[in-house]
Amino acid sequence: MAAASSSMDRIAQWVSSQEVPTDLTVRIADSVFSLHKAVMVPKCGYIRRAVAASQTQGPGGGAVELDLSALPGGADAFQKAARCCYGDSLEITARDAAALRCAAEFLDAPDLARRADDFLAQAALRALPGAAAVLRSCEALLPAADELGVARRAADAVALGVCNEALFPTPRAPPGWWAAELAALSPASFRRVVAALRCRRAGPEVVAAAAAAYAERVLAGVLAAPGRRDADQRALLEAVVDALPPAADAPLPAAFLCRLLRAAVTAEASAKTCRDMELRVAAVLDQATAGDLLGVALDGAGERVVNADTVRRVVAACVERQQTQQGRRASLAGGPAGELSALEKVAKTVDEVAAEMASHESLPISKFVGVAGAVPRDARPSHDCLYRAVDIYLKTHPGLDEIEREKVCSVMDPLRLSYQARMHASQNKRLPLQAVLSVLYYDQLKIRSADGSGGTEEGWETQSAAGKARAQARADVSLARENEALRLELARMRAYVSGMQQSSKGSGSRPSSSSLVPGPATATGKKASFLGSVSRTLSRLNPFKGGWAKDTTSIADGRDRTSMHVVKPKRRRFSIG
Repeated sequence: MAAASSSMDRIAQWVSSQEVPTDLTVRIADSVFSLHKAVMVPKCGYIRRAVAASQTQGPGGGAVELDLSALPGGADAFQKAARCCYGDSLEITARDAAALRCAAEFLDAPDLARRADDFLAQAALRALPGAAAVLRSCEALLPAADELGVARRAADAVALGVCNEALFPTPRAPPGWWAAELAALSPASFRRVVAALRCRRAGPEVVAAAAAAYAERVLAGVLAAPGRRDADQRALLEAVVDALPPAADAPLPAAFLCRLLRAAVTAEASAKTCRDMELRVAAVLDQATAGDLLGVALDGAGERVVNADTVRRVVAACVERQQTQQGRRASLAGGPAGELSALEKVAKTVDEVAAEMASHESLPISKFVGVAGAVPRDARPSHDCLYRAVDIYLKTHPGLDEIEREKVCSVMDPLRLSYQARMHASQNKRLPLQAVLSVLYYDQLKIRSADGSGGTEEGWETQSAAGKARAQARADVSLARENEALRLELARMRAYVSGMQQSSKGSGSRPSSSSLVPGPATATGKKASFLGSVSRTLSRLNPFKGGWAKDTTSIADGRDRTSMHVVKPKRRRFSIG
């Protein structure tokens, strides 16, 4: 209003200096301009036609009042147009050049249009800052700026400036100074710049750099205030994501995409925006670090895991993408795809993220299993990192029962552990018994295979003196573990017998001696060797007969444990030679 008032004051001074009464009143919103028909009619075709139409409806020569509220650029643009018509000096800047060009077209003022076009071509659009200022001013002049091609010309000039700065930086200029010019654009204007970059056949690195520089402004605002849920902020973020170039045209850095996904989740963006970002991150997940992916899972303060489901969906989408690509390569090559390097990198990253998430006490079992189990087991050549994550979770949650611990361990395969990891697992009291037995049984098979054929796993030596000594040492360790397994089995037997005795006392009956005492065949038979006893016991506990871990996927976290149905084992005779 202050600018419009000063404009009217200046025009009033011009008019009074002519000592001629005004006979043309122009209204633009709340601004009123008193002018002369003799000055404005010859230079503005729109005003000439409007005055002629008003005079045909009444006596000629009278005062005329026009409403030009639809004029592009408003009162400020009309004030400069009037000064041009009165012959006053006209100062055009990059901020108002587009408005003057649109106003000249609306008023049908050829002289003003020519001067605005000359300024755009010779000054405003020659450098990146001026072109960006013109493009920003076009945002308030649509659709007029589109119809005249001013917005397109400005976007093309900005794209040219970005290409020049990306390929041939200005000497002594701060690196990336042009990013600030892009950051001030609206998402619609930035989309025009991306389209112009494609038309100029700019390289993917240039488009990616421009997109990253533009989106950093939104990231800074969203991540700086994680508790804020502003509708305008959310709409801006969604528009920025929509304006990003396709991943095939310009693959963006994985760290940047993870930050943008975190911002989308934090700002509670639309499901479409979040899904688009999840797919973008999945496409470059093999390039992301554990810190990048963990940042997606944590809250704004980085203290709690709140987006585990988002991480799980990203990993699942990446696995599906990798498997599809491997299938294509296999069909083209006529054989199975042997290259799993990308998926192996993803598996390693996921294992590291799972280990970090496992240390959070509030993380439910289902969330941990969902993230750690999103990568197929065969994608990991070794499960040592996954075992570490499982052990951290069991250590952080010591109150889990046997079935819940089995559910946690279901994501890993004990048979894919290294020798050192199996040694640790065989003595790890946090693991469920079935997992320990699986490790011991696997080692027993390896030892027997080595004794029978002379070969061993992963670098066991042939039957040299040193090799035999190492094999004997490992056999001794394995025998100690087998003995520990037997002790565990005996403890379970004693607990079962004690329970049967208490049950018999409560019912007033005595247990049958035949159910607790070994049968005649066992008592009179030939006493077996200790190793034979170990074999029979472990064979009875063979985890390969029904899988090493029970199926616990249907057990919900937090279920009332008292409501579980426990099936007692059948009575059977035990024989320990």
